[in-house]
Order: sequence, then structure tokens, then C-alpha cells
Amino acid sequence: MKLRNRALKENVTGYLFILPQSILFLIFIVYPIIEGIRLSLFKVQYQKETFVGLDNYVTLFHDPVFFKSIVNTVVFVVFIVILTVGFAMFVSSAIFDKNAKYVSFIRGSYYIPVMVSMVVMSMVWGFLLSPANGLISYAAREMEFQTVNLLGNKSTVLPVIIFVTFATNVGQAIILYIASMIGVPKDLFEAAEIDGASRLNVIFRILIPLVKPTTIYIIVINIIAVLKIFVVIQLLTGGGPNNASVTMMYYLYNNAFKYNQLGIASAVGVIMFVITLLLSVPQLRAMFKDK
Repeated sequence: MKLRNRALKENVTGYLFILPQSILFLIFIVYPIIEGIRLSLFKVQYQKETFVGLDNYVTLFHDPVFFKSIVNTVVFVVFIVILTVGFAMFVSSAIFDKNAKYVSFIRGSYYIPVMVSMVVMSMVWGFLLSPANGLISYAAREMEFQTVNLLGNKSTVLPVIIFVTFATNVGQAIILYIASMIGVPKDLFEAAEIDGASRLNVIFRILIPLVKPTTIYIIVINIIAVLKIFVVIQLLTGGGPNNASVTMMYYLYNNAFKYNQLGIASAVGVIMFVITLLLSVPQLRAMFKDK
């Protein structure tokens, strides 16, 4: 009886400790999700709400701009995730076992852009890429090359935004990979060295399999981050030229705050939530399956 009372007391104490966080989670995460799903079924005009069922979703799927935003978002997710994971893995596997000062210098160098606000980084890139007075255009004119408006060309705007986003955020993945690789037991490397394994064999047969949980984590957080990409689009292109760089998040913003279509915007948010689940759940299942 005493043991049961003690266990009950410990459980209650534990629940009391997590209660404040649980309340905040319900208020700021769960409630907005439920409210967003509810609003997606209504036509909202200022304070007037009219139930329309799935009409908002029907409207979306008849809008070519929305389909363009889906395609652009998928392109961003695929290329940014592949570039981030591939480049971070390459850099980390090349330096993780080097001198500690050198590793610290590399980590700091790549992490500086992550610490800077995305607004500031977008403004810097906007200055560099400006066709009128940007540094890149100025250098091209000085070398007597033809000036190209990279952000005003349909064929170049997506690669430029992908590169800017990748270059700004890859430092976080490098930090995570280096920390994960440093934690790999040294006995494995010594055994591989005794067996005469090359560095490539060590990387592909030891490092990459052992840092798989980190890889999955990086993939998931990058999928979520890229689906929410907005600042770069807003400051560099405004969704142009001719909706060539519009994303789902930017489409949601326009409907919510420019066109006052909260029901349409909520429907976009629900679709983004579903896409995030579809892309993230398989990765998480693979990680838990390995465990």
C-alpha cells in the first residue's frame, strides 16, 4: 500500500511538472491547428462566418497559381534537403577527426549565417543580385559581361532562391553532423584502420549508418522549414516573375492578409499540414524502427 501511494505521488509530481508546458502546447499548438481546420470550412468576411463545407478546397484546386505554388514548394523541399544533407555530410566527414581548433573554425564559419536574421541575409542577397546597382551586376559590367537579372528570369529565379536558402541554413546541419560523428566510438575507426579500410569505406560503412538518426532529424526539420519558406520570397521576388517563385506559404500569406480570404488561407494551411505529415512520418518511422 505504501509503495502504491509513493508511486502515485511520484506520478502526480511528474504530471505537475509537465502541466505548464502541456497547457502552453495546447493553447499555442493544438488549438491553432483545430481552429485552422475549422476556418477552412467557412467563408470569412471580417467578423461574419458562413459555412461552405469543402468549397474553399474546391476553389484552391481550380486555381492554377495554387498548383504552381505546390510545384515550387516541392522543388524547394527536394533540392534544398538533398543539397543540405549531401554538403553537410561531405564537410563533416572530411573534418570531424581533424585538429580541434580547425574543426571549431569550420563550425563557426558555416554557422555565422545561421545566427544572422533571415531578413538581414535576404536584404544582403537582394543587394548583391540587384540588376541595377547590385555588386554582382557591377562586377559583370566591369568585366564586360552581359548583365543578367537572375531574380527576374523565370528559368533562374528558383535556382537562385534554392542556393540562397541552402547557403544560409546549411551551417546548422554541419554542426549537428560534426557533433554526431565525434560521438562515434573510436574503437570502430581503429578496427577499420587495422583491417586496412580506406577513408571512403570508413565513411560509407561506419559513419553514414551510425549518424542515420541525425540524418533523419535534419531531413525532417528542413522539410518543415522549407515548407514555411516566406521571408526570402517576400524580400527577393514577391512571388514573381509571373508567379514563378510563389510558394504555398506565400500564397497563404497573400490570401490571408492581402485578399482577406481567411477561409482559403486556412485551407492552404491544412493542406501544408497534411503534406508535412506525409513527408515527415516515413522518416520518423524509419528512425523508430531502427531503434
